[in-house]
Amino acid sequence: MSFDFGTKRLGIAVTDPLQMIATGLTTIHPKDIIEFLKKYLQTEQIEKFIVGEPKQMDGSASQSAPQVKGFVTILKKHFPEIEVEMLDERFTSKMASATIAQSGLKKLDRQKKELVDTISAVIILQSYLEKKNFTF
Repeated sequence: MSFDFGTKRLGIAVTDPLQMIATGLTTIHPKDIIEFLKKYLQTEQIEKFIVGEPKQMDGSASQSAPQVKGFVTILKKHFPEIEVEMLDERFTSKMASATIAQSGLKKLDRQKKELVDTISAVIILQSYLEKKNFTF
C-alpha cells in the first residue's frame, strides 16, 4: 500500500497479490487514515507501507518533509507489524497530472485534485514495485 501524503488529502494505492500492478484505492483526509486502515486491514493483508518522500530538485528535504515524517511515525505506532519504506516522490504530481490530461476524462473530472493524489500514490507504488522487481 502506498501513500501520497498531503495535509488536506492522502492519496492511497494498493497492489495485486502478485505485486505486479498498482491501482488507486481512494483519497481521504489525513485525520481519518488510522480508522480507515484499521477497517481495511480487517479484510485485506498489507505487507508494507510505501510513503512518498518529498524532496527538492537537489535531493534535499522539502518543506512538507516534517509532516510526512510525522505521518510515518503515526503509521509505525499504530501498525508496528507493518514495515514502512520511504520512496522519492519527485515529479509524481506532474506525472499524475499528465496522465490525467491524456486519459480522455471530461474536463470537470480532470480538475478533481483528489484524482491527482490517488494517481500520485499509484505512481509511487508502481515505482516501488518496478524497483523491487529489478533488484537481484
